[in-house]
Amino acid sequence: MHEIDLKKVGKIQRLTNKTFQFSKALQEGFYTANYFLKTRKIVEEHLPNQNVYMQFFQWQDNLVVCGVDESLALIQTAANHPEKLTIHALFDGDVIQGNEPVLTIEGRYQDFGFLESTIDGILSRRTSVATNTRDVLAVAQGKPVFSMADRQDDYHTQAGDGYASYVAGITKVSTDAQGSWWGGKGMGTMPHALIQMCEGDLVKAAHLYHQTFPNEKITALVDYTNDVITESLKVAHAFGETLGAVRVDTSQSLVDAYFTRHPEAISGQVNGVNPPLIKALRHALNENGFHHVKIIVSSGFNPEKIKRFEAEKTPVDLYGVGLYLVNLRTNFTGDLVMLNGANQAKFGRKKLDSSRLSRVLLTSK
Repeated sequence: MHEIDLKKVGKIQRLTNKTFQFSKALQEGFYTANYFLKTRKIVEEHLPNQNVYMQFFQWQDNLVVCGVDESLALIQTAANHPEKLTIHALFDGDVIQGNEPVLTIEGRYQDFGFLESTIDGILSRRTSVATNTRDVLAVAQGKPVFSMADRQDDYHTQAGDGYASYVAGITKVSTDAQGSWWGGKGMGTMPHALIQMCEGDLVKAAHLYHQTFPNEKITALVDYTNDVITESLKVAHAFGETLGAVRVDTSQSLVDAYFTRHPEAISGQVNGVNPPLIKALRHALNENGFHHVKIIVSSGFNPEKIKRFEAEKTPVDLYGVGLYLVNLRTNFTGDLVMLNGANQAKFGRKKLDSSRLSRVLLTSK
């Protein structure tokens, strides 16, 4: 299993409201399920000072929890009298099991109960992304993974998703937003659009890129004409040491022209980005003296595809992963299981004990 070393990835200090910023609308309940807001009003008017114990958990084993620090910062920001709440929590990056509490809150219901659904959503999303990231890195054999998960969902998710992937070990991201919570910056060179505006001329596109950003190595996107080896050699001969890498992003619906020229190389499914194509590309680059040029692959990569590439010793230097990282895979629930110090919960639920939770002290606002 991929071990997450939070010292290496630079774990963000717990409860930094400079890191996690919340809109006024969120604090006012705009994103809160309405029945929680109605319940708060009922409790304030008819059941004041009810002391409740709420626990947040989910049902799957071997997940990387994330969103705990963000949830704590939300409580600090939006709860009433946060200093009066008794809170225990795990840390972002902890590996959790099903029916294990990751966050517990005890205090007056009207002070924090309305935050239940928001915290559920934070924990569900961040834990899903962190776990997906862990699973990708676990099969990448130490090779870096580049998060391209900026176009798979609404842009509002980028900062939180980028943070969750960072907690699990990814430090290369597409946008500044993905790195904003931990100080990272977006990276990348050219999309297909630049090549298209150069009328399909990759060398011209690379030249314009280098002219505009002369201090950067070029990463050339080489699948525009569906002939990655020919395009890679063209740009390598044109730029030599200035070419740092080529990226292969062939659609799963296509078969590269290399296999038309070399049908003997066809072994199984060769559509999209595949091991035989990347091996042939590496051979061609080396044979022409371009050992320094790295190979980046993207398009439909997930743990299963990466595992196959690694099992076949495919010469990949960096994997670009998008959709898989942001697929939701779990959902948290916040349950009230104690009332005024006595057990009180809906049928089938009870207080879940854990020795791993740490006390968290919040301050008054």
